[in-house]
Amino acid sequence: MTRIRRGNIARRRRIKIRLFASSFRGAHSRLTRTITQQKIRALVSSHRDRDKQKINFRRLWITRINAVIREIGVSYSYSRLIHDLYKKQVLLNRKILAQMAISNKNCLYMISNEIIKEVDWKESTGII
Repeated sequence: MTRIRRGNIARRRRIKIRLFASSFRGAHSRLTRTITQQKIRALVSSHRDRDKQKINFRRLWITRINAVIREIGVSYSYSRLIHDLYKKQVLLNRKILAQMAISNKNCLYMISNEIIKEVDWKESTGII
């Protein structure tokens, strides 16, 4: 009886997994069982850290906006600015506001001063 060579599909699957783990160290890049475990772990970590990165960037933008806004006046803060922007229906997200805070503070000052004037004027006249 002739010998049958087997395992093409399994070998292709293992090679594909090894290509994913080629940059791992030690047995994590050589042994199939540990490669599959490390692949699962790596994919879970990358998914988790992408979400964490979004949270961290939002936190950074808020900090930058708040730092620039507090230079304008002692009583004016980030939360009041965002609240007034929503009242005025100005569609600027935190990323754009943070970029303005870094590159062009005068533009952010002008926007916040206009919002403060209009909101104060409406509150003093009783129009809300």
